[in-house]
Amino acid sequence: MKKLIAIVGTNASGKSGLGVRLASRFGGEIISADSRQVFTGLDLGSGKIKPEEMMGVPHHLLDVCAPNDFYSMADFQKQAYEAIDDVLARGKQPFLVGGTGLYVASVTEGYLLSDKTPNLEYRNELEKLSTPELYDMLIKAVPDIDIDRNNRNRVMRVLEKIEAGDDAIPSSEKKYDTIKIGVSWDRETLKRRIDERLARRVKEGMIKEVQTLLDNGASVQFMMKLGLEYRFITQYLTGEIKSLDEMLDDLSKAIKKFAKRQMTWFKRDPEIHWLDMTGNPDEEAAELIVSFLSR
Repeated sequence: MKKLIAIVGTNASGKSGLGVRLASRFGGEIISADSRQVFTGLDLGSGKIKPEEMMGVPHHLLDVCAPNDFYSMADFQKQAYEAIDDVLARGKQPFLVGGTGLYVASVTEGYLLSDKTPNLEYRNELEKLSTPELYDMLIKAVPDIDIDRNNRNRVMRVLEKIEAGDDAIPSSEKKYDTIKIGVSWDRETLKRRIDERLARRVKEGMIKEVQTLLDNGASVQFMMKLGLEYRFITQYLTGEIKSLDEMLDDLSKAIKKFAKRQMTWFKRDPEIHWLDMTGNPDEEAAELIVSFLSR
């Protein structure tokens, strides 16, 4: 199998910067694995890397669909496979970099996903239900499924798969020989990094970004489903959250809870090599990669 390097981690962990430095060092190109960075215009709120931060390293799967469009894990996997295979065909090393655990796993584990067209009528019916009601439906259908009860989008997608006659938990067939490298920090350091990044992005115009998206036709429903920055800022702009300070405080707490869930997801994978971020993570990662590529 061809070799793939995956760099994973939590929000504000620095995985994007590490990925760029390593890709530059090993003649690589980056395939982004982020469920929000696929959308055009979702830049500051999604933490999308800026052109000047890419160090000339080509990036794939950024800005590949428009706001309001439906984009599934199957869409991501198909486009990621195409991008990875193209990078390999040109003699370059692909790096899969991101924090959306299911997107990463769909590629590294080779989930066998259905390409059936979504049933929009059934989806509209699901949209009328609360998240707890959707989760109850799923548990009744698959009692032993391991899924975050608060991840509305994920719960809905699994219900749609079941309704379409697919397995709730996909089987898999690995396509690439993959090394997985993890990036995170101790809890207090990560909390500080999250707050610093949030303040920086607000200063850079994140609230204006959300207003522009809404003005340009992104629906409130779409923005709310994106979660975190886009959900809370939309609630603030529409008056559901009354003050800026309240919104930022609630958002900071939500990002930290999300980062904790990200770590819970990634910690389940014993194949991830977690870097010591207090040492020299670049060199530690480089040594792992050299060993991996030479075997």
